[in-house]
Amino acid sequence: MKRRTFLQNSALIGAGMMASKLSFAELGYPTVRVEQSKRHFSSKVIEDVIKEFQKNVKDKELGWLFNNCFPNTLDTTVYDESTANKKLTYVITGDIDAMWLRDSSAQVWPYLHFMKKDKKIQDLILGLINKQALCINIDPYANAFYNDPTKEGEWFSDHTDMKAGLHERKWEIDSLCYPIRLAYAYWKETNDTTPFDDIWVESQKNIYKTFVEQQRKDSLGPYKFERTTPRGTDTLQIDGYGYPVNPVGLIVSSFRPSDDCSIFPFLIPSNLFAVVSLRQSAEILRKVKNNNELATKFEALATEVETAVNRYGIVDHPEHGRIYAFEVDGYGSYLMMDDANVPSLLALPYLDAINVNDEVYQRTRNYVLSPKNPFFYKGTAAEGIGGPHIGRDMIWPMSIIMRAFTSNDDNEIRNCIQTLKKTHGDTGFMHESFHKDDPKKFTRHWFAWTNTLFGELLWKTYKEKPNLLA
Repeated sequence: MKRRTFLQNSALIGAGMMASKLSFAELGYPTVRVEQSKRHFSSKVIEDVIKEFQKNVKDKELGWLFNNCFPNTLDTTVYDESTANKKLTYVITGDIDAMWLRDSSAQVWPYLHFMKKDKKIQDLILGLINKQALCINIDPYANAFYNDPTKEGEWFSDHTDMKAGLHERKWEIDSLCYPIRLAYAYWKETNDTTPFDDIWVESQKNIYKTFVEQQRKDSLGPYKFERTTPRGTDTLQIDGYGYPVNPVGLIVSSFRPSDDCSIFPFLIPSNLFAVVSLRQSAEILRKVKNNNELATKFEALATEVETAVNRYGIVDHPEHGRIYAFEVDGYGSYLMMDDANVPSLLALPYLDAINVNDEVYQRTRNYVLSPKNPFFYKGTAAEGIGGPHIGRDMIWPMSIIMRAFTSNDDNEIRNCIQTLKKTHGDTGFMHESFHKDDPKKFTRHWFAWTNTLFGELLWKTYKEKPNLLA
């Protein structure tokens, strides 16, 4: 990408040409957003939001990035599959033509607050909630799906109960939490109970059944997974069940939100996310469906998991004190680290899983943002959290965004935004990861989740603390 230098822009200003009156093209920011005729979904409300941001935020590069990133999910990843009787929306993750339950929920999350102004956005999200319920009922252990129920994809040869229509069958707790989070927020924002039909209730029964099975109190359960691969993080050890756990009430998550396998299968961030989600589902079941029996089961499971996290998921660190472990096995073994993908230990307040001022969380936050976290990287371009999924020295913008979302420090928020602005690799978009010393060395040119998440951060900051964007 060719851009004017700041010296060139300064020269224009010195010649009497105010930068605020120049177009983005004249300032050297090329058009990288997909052209209007090729966009999958258009919303005047979102376009007005972009115009408002660009008009009032003096930092033109942030305005350009907001225009590129915030609507990226709508522009490029949504497909309307609605029938005459039901809204249905399929949302791919970007450069992989499949729908993750996690990613799709997170991708549309920032648009929830605009539903009241745009019925089309409300219908889009309603359609996704309906689509996710159908997917969960196909297989609650799968993490990603195709819109074609007959398609046999690249992972069809995995050694698990694979079936057509599944892109991947990695069991991850958060895959069942994110659809609840989305449905609950949709309901609270609109008071619309349309999504909560018999299919949705059936999906909640499947969620409960799966969570209980993966507490592994009576047996290993029905799920196992192995893949023929040179990557150890892409398969499960010990006959496809992973390392043993002591059944203490926590839920096994065989894989992390990164789609990497867990080492100790009780993944603490995901268990805390499950506590929130179970209670949200219980509230819907009780107030909307009058299904007190299932609601009570959800509430009891949430309490059991929460109690187990407090007993087994908090450990003594020699420098940081009592903090959350990343993974435990219930026998006393634990893994100390954090991963950039959400849910993470860092992102717990963003998911309403814990109060940002909680002392254990604050100590944990200090730990994961320090060199004591083996996946915290600091280079000449940036500092942030990565993970095993991409490898050493690769920072995920998502972790920098979550650092800003969970901060009470204005300077920290400002620095996060400025870091993100400086590390898009001259593309105008966020990426999965970039090298700590070279933002032009990045992975995934089209990763809608991080793009939209960055837009969410910019809009939130603009509405609440606009001075931090100056």
